[in-house]
Amino acid sequence: MPGENLTRDEAQERAALLSVDGYEVSLDLRSALGDIEAEPRTFRSVTTIRFRCAEPGAASFADLLAPSVTAVSLNGKDLDPGEVFDGSRIRLEDLRADNELVVDAQCAYSRTGEGMHRFVDPEVYLYTQYEPADSRRVFANFEQPDLKAPFRCEVRAPEGWTVWSNGVGELVDGVWRFAETKPISTYITAFVAGPYHYVTDSYARTFEDGTTLEIPLGAMCRKGLAPHFDSDDVFLVTKQGLDFFHDHFDFPYPFGKYDQAFVPEYNLGAMENPGLVTFREEFIFRGKVTQASYEGRANVILHEMAHMWFGDLVTMEWWDDLWLKESFADFMGAFALVGATRFENGWITFANRRKAWAYRADQLPSTHPITADIRDLQDAKLNFDGITYAKGASVLKQLVAYVGQDAFLEGARRYFKRNAYGNTRLGDLLSALEETSGRDLATWSRSWLQTAGVNSLTPQVILSAEGRITELAVLQEAPESHPELRPHRVAVGLYRREDADGSLVRYARAEVDVVGPRTVVEELVGADAPELVLVNDDDLTYCKIRFDENSLATLRERLGDITDPLARALCWSALWNLTRDALMPARDFVGLVLRFAGRESDIGVLQMLHSWAHSALVHYAAPDWRAEGGRLLAQGALKELRLAEPGSQHQLTWARFFATVASDQADLHLLLHLLEGTAKVDGLDVDQELRWAFLEPLAAHGVADESLLAAELARDDTASGKRHQVRCLAARPSAAVKAQAWAQVVESDALSNALVEATIAGFAQPSQRELLAPYAAKYFAAIERVWAERSIQIGMDVVKGLFPSLRDSQETLDATDAWLTAHEDAAPALRRLVLEARDDLARALRGQACDTAAGS
Repeated sequence: MPGENLTRDEAQERAALLSVDGYEVSLDLRSALGDIEAEPRTFRSVTTIRFRCAEPGAASFADLLAPSVTAVSLNGKDLDPGEVFDGSRIRLEDLRADNELVVDAQCAYSRTGEGMHRFVDPEVYLYTQYEPADSRRVFANFEQPDLKAPFRCEVRAPEGWTVWSNGVGELVDGVWRFAETKPISTYITAFVAGPYHYVTDSYARTFEDGTTLEIPLGAMCRKGLAPHFDSDDVFLVTKQGLDFFHDHFDFPYPFGKYDQAFVPEYNLGAMENPGLVTFREEFIFRGKVTQASYEGRANVILHEMAHMWFGDLVTMEWWDDLWLKESFADFMGAFALVGATRFENGWITFANRRKAWAYRADQLPSTHPITADIRDLQDAKLNFDGITYAKGASVLKQLVAYVGQDAFLEGARRYFKRNAYGNTRLGDLLSALEETSGRDLATWSRSWLQTAGVNSLTPQVILSAEGRITELAVLQEAPESHPELRPHRVAVGLYRREDADGSLVRYARAEVDVVGPRTVVEELVGADAPELVLVNDDDLTYCKIRFDENSLATLRERLGDITDPLARALCWSALWNLTRDALMPARDFVGLVLRFAGRESDIGVLQMLHSWAHSALVHYAAPDWRAEGGRLLAQGALKELRLAEPGSQHQLTWARFFATVASDQADLHLLLHLLEGTAKVDGLDVDQELRWAFLEPLAAHGVADESLLAAELARDDTASGKRHQVRCLAARPSAAVKAQAWAQVVESDALSNALVEATIAGFAQPSQRELLAPYAAKYFAAIERVWAERSIQIGMDVVKGLFPSLRDSQETLDATDAWLTAHEDAAPALRRLVLEARDDLARALRGQACDTAAGS
């Protein structure tokens, strides 16, 4: 639609012209009841906006994505909707100094997780999700982050429903009315409505001046998940987080209540709507999970809570500075996790999982500086990536090491107080940090925030004849595409065998500022010869760790002997980067996992190793070694499954990995017998979620047919069960099945976002490369149409999820290049997704060549 993709220039022009005094939003959601498959369903949305114009007589526009507009009134004058509304914008002319706009519209319920999402199970549940610009699907507004305003909302809902919004609500004469909010951006307003299961608690904090802050707490989920809802743990982490942030931010939580809604078919992990945070309901665990899952949920709770200050209280002017909220929330989530909760090893997960996301994103052709160039809303949608989140958080961790934790937190406190309820740019934060640290951050900012790419740090060790270090230097390299060498504050650790049991322990450590291509670590001169040199020990900076030859040889033989779990995790991450960079054969990485993963104590690291080993097999292993590699991984997984302590989280993790890599008939029949109860592994509870995990490989290899999957759905007749069944149905090895799945996703928009995701996940099975061959050409023929016709969320799912990565050949690479050459004028966001997939494919082919050479 014309104007739907708001540009930065348009937003800046409008912000210079307008300022908003307040919104009144009235929704009528009583139309939500009924069959979701019926005719297109809408709800009434009436919005009143009071705003000022700096240039009376000027023209501007309001944003609205709606099937129809019933009436528009500007300053008491009725306007013809057919003339002023084009489907995405409402034209506003001859503005006064003070204005009142009233828009009465019919807005559409969503099935894509954007706007007002409607879900049936069998009762109807509603929730909203807007970021970056979908509140305009629910009410008319000025959809940009720097036009903040207070909101007063009211909702008419079906009888028996409860409705929540950002402010405290009450039901008066059949209408839910909500307290006026503080000035906030449109994208963080929210509504949740329906017969949700709702639990309450409260938080209180007395400050040094004697004042007391009381925050009502709430948590909700669908009724079907209520038996699994461990709200006590959610509230525990919530209270711990509120204490932590009050201790460190010196700015009381400003948004009144704190509700947390776990909602179905959610596209994100969570969203920081003030007073009403929304989460994907998969954070309510229907079966047994490991501590890593609880840690992950706690991290997300704290990430969203950090946003109450970084993002909601103080908001970036435009999406260029998205890092001002996401990087900080990602860092503060891990910081609070370690400092306030039972998950004291949170930095290990950060180093192993979050940074892996950042390293991948930072080596793609679409990599960008942390402070990005966001031209429009499509750019903004794609910028919620590993650079903005995980690299940004990693750089902040480096900044804390650079300026000191106390100076960093004091800078944040000043930033909040100066800019409360306002909008900021990069310079606003840096100036506060310069004040508190005494450091000039301009050079640091240029190196870390305004350039792209990841540096590699490699130790260079020179020893004397007596076996002592005469010189230890750190070599810094950068890729040709992004040649910036950055200042790094790093710790260099020296490890050797010291204990009788052969453990590898650190015996020396030095911190140093690495600058330029070569930095000598003077403090370590004279130390005994190390068996392992770990650059970036303690994970202070953001870099790819490399090893000298002696250290790499040590890791190949004794990786499992490293006693410190963070050091071990950093070594695993470095080895995985070597594999992705085609510097280590995939079969060698798989061999290291088989040899040492069984000794891994950190369950989150173990789960990551399983994911990497599977990826190494599927994407980076030589094609003629895949079958052998898969057999070895399955044998190793089954061995560790049987050795694991009965009932332990390690046992559960190995069981899930065994299901992932099982392919021969004996292994598949073991899975089937575990399902049927005719086989047993002591202590392994094959609960409903694990049953579905076993069924997907059985379906993919033709062991589980449609009738067996139907029987399982009857056993688990829930929305969650339906998603699992859809994924398993699409996984079956049949040309007809693949054709049907393709048509459901690409040729039709009947499926909801969650079922699109499930179908795509089942469609692309590594064991079915030949079966998927016809879809490479179909993919390139369809994606531009899909991008134009479907919502951006579904477009992203299709373009990323159906790229023919399993047709890993030069032919597919050439087809990708041909599409890119022929579609230079395609939407930049679409081209970015295809370029990223192309880069992953080229990297896989390089990895396969490396592995082939190793096997010859």
